[in-house]
Amino acid sequence: MKTFQGRVVAPGQVTAKALVSHGGLNTLASFQNALQFGDKQAKCGDQNNPDLYGKPMVGTALCLPQTIGSTTGGLVLYCAAAMGRQPACMLFSKPIDSLAAAGAILADVWVDSVTMPVVDSLGEEFLNYVKDGMTITVKENGIVEVD
Repeated sequence: MKTFQGRVVAPGQVTAKALVSHGGLNTLASFQNALQFGDKQAKCGDQNNPDLYGKPMVGTALCLPQTIGSTTGGLVLYCAAAMGRQPACMLFSKPIDSLAAAGAILADVWVDSVTMPVVDSLGEEFLNYVKDGMTITVKENGIVEVD
């Protein structure tokens, strides 16, 4: 097991299987099918992200460097959470951008039945170490354990 310390953006504790992207997550393209067409597994619809394309994101520990794309990114994350189609957690190797942070915080504050811990600034070593399917445990204090 390896441990990483990050900064808590949205609090919570969770254990989930890793889903890793080495490129930026285009939030709108990735979640569009889940939000518009009822895909309850939230299979990634971003054809430009070969690490995630076609893979279910619901309930995963989504590990990524950053989000990219449109200014709708925060709203997309909030809506995914409100519809129950969010990852179990989002773990960023870099500092989170303001749009993704806004969506995660709004989901944490406004959606009572959903917990989606978000931790950023985990470092490049985190993203290089974690692989799809590894077990990730997120602690309240921003500690992320990878088995």
